Amino acid sequence: MKPEEIRKQAERWYKDFLIAFIKGENFFPKDIRFGKIEPTQTLENFSKIHKEIQNLRNKSKEQLGYGYLIDFIKRKDQKIGEQQFPNRIYFENEIDYLKFINKEKEYQEFKLAINQITNTIPNLNEWIMQNPLKVIEHLGKWNDLIKICGFFIRNPRPNRYIRELPLELHTKFVEENKAVLRSLLDFLIEEYSNKDESQFERRFNLKFDEPLIRLRILDEEIAEKYFSGLTDLSIPQTDFNTLNIRCKRVFILENKTNFSNILNFLTLPNMKNSIAIFGRGFGLGLLKDALWLNDIQIIYWGDIDVHGFQILSQLRLYFPHTQSLLMDFETFNEFKDFTVTGTETNIDQLTNLTVEENQLFKHLLNLNKKNRLEQEKINQSFVVRKIEYFWIE
Repeated sequence: MKPEEIRKQAERWYKDFLIAFIKGENFFPKDIRFGKIEPTQTLENFSKIHKEIQNLRNKSKEQLGYGYLIDFIKRKDQKIGEQQFPNRIYFENEIDYLKFINKEKEYQEFKLAINQITNTIPNLNEWIMQNPLKVIEHLGKWNDLIKICGFFIRNPRPNRYIRELPLELHTKFVEENKAVLRSLLDFLIEEYSNKDESQFERRFNLKFDEPLIRLRILDEEIAEKYFSGLTDLSIPQTDFNTLNIRCKRVFILENKTNFSNILNFLTLPNMKNSIAIFGRGFGLGLLKDALWLNDIQIIYWGDIDVHGFQILSQLRLYFPHTQSLLMDFETFNEFKDFTVTGTETNIDQLTNLTVEENQLFKHLLNLNKKNRLEQEKINQSFVVRKIEYFWIE
């Protein structure tokens, strides 16, 4: 056993030591586990073992005035005579222990923080028991963390932006400490938190910089009636969810990896009773709470590749009545000279596809190359001709 190994063992005790303090339990004396030296080892490696024992003594409380103690046992051997060997290594009290692992100052600050937290918010006692190292990690911040916790206890649904919370602390403090605040608030206001949301603001009923949904209004009458004549606009998600546009159809254009299909979106022909949404790939979840789309014809146009069909399948989870556009064998074969090789995938089955869509999806999976047709490779005249099917009133 070497002093370095003792230190590692002692440092591993630290969390349990802190918990024992919180519970008011005795932690010391505490023994170090080590392998005893056998007589056969002594005979074979006496010189090496003797040096290690001396090193152990030199770093012990006997020499330094703090740290571990060693209880020795005498053993006599005909060849090497009577020698002393470690029989027990242990820390007698917390003072010796803390000084040995260099945690004296930190531990005093920890005790002050514990008193401050429990005196102000007694409900956090169990949280502290579960997370003593988080208390340590955020020493020096507990004044402000307690202020924030107290505010959310009194106002569990603030409906404000983080930076307008009425708290006497710098405006970035909450943003910089979201991880520990999430842990604290999940414990304190569990019944008010949105447990399925990972974003801090959504989880704890705060306002946030919402993603924008871009629209093109393909009917001038709709543009005049609802948007003062604007035909291309972006609006926050919650505003989009509350729209009440009297239209018959919505085109959704998607692309998983980039926005190279923006020109397809911009060049969709004008149509009566129609609007278009420029999607953001697998961000389709932004649309799922727009209940007004349930009563409108939805037409989805994505790349003809595995990911395009995956997005289509996802969209139909929210809106089962969704139809696909330009995602068929005719289109794929018409422009097969422009196909490229798609990225590899482990997806081999999708739900929510029609029979023909599923056949094309399987066909793409079986192709080793040339299995991706991007939207922008399809010429405009072909697009307009295929769209005319949806144009009929």
